[in-house]
Amino acid sequence: MSETNPPSVPPAPAQPPDVHLPPPLPPQRGGCATAFMALFGVLLLLPGLCALLFGFGVLSESKTDPSILFLILLGLAVCFAGVMLIRAAIKGDR
Repeated sequence: MSETNPPSVPPAPAQPPDVHLPPPLPPQRGGCATAFMALFGVLLLLPGLCALLFGFGVLSESKTDPSILFLILLGLAVCFAGVMLIRAAIKGDR
C-alpha cells in the first residue's frame, strides 16, 4: 500500500477572532499646553465678571437698552467658554 500523508491542520490563530484590542491611546498633552489652556481660561473669565457687574447695574435702572443686554449675554457666553477651557485643561485626556 502507498503511504499518503494526512491533510495538514492549519495552525491555531494567536488570538480568537472575537477578541478586539482597544485602540492605541493618543499622545499625552504637555504640561506647558495645559498651563496655557488654564491661563487663557482664566483670562476669558474676566468678561463674564464685567458682564455680571454691568448686568446688576442695568437691572437697577428703569430703562434698559437692548444692545447692552446683548453685550452682557455675550460676556457671559465668553465666560462660559473660559470655564469649559479650564475644565478641559484640568480633566486632561481621560
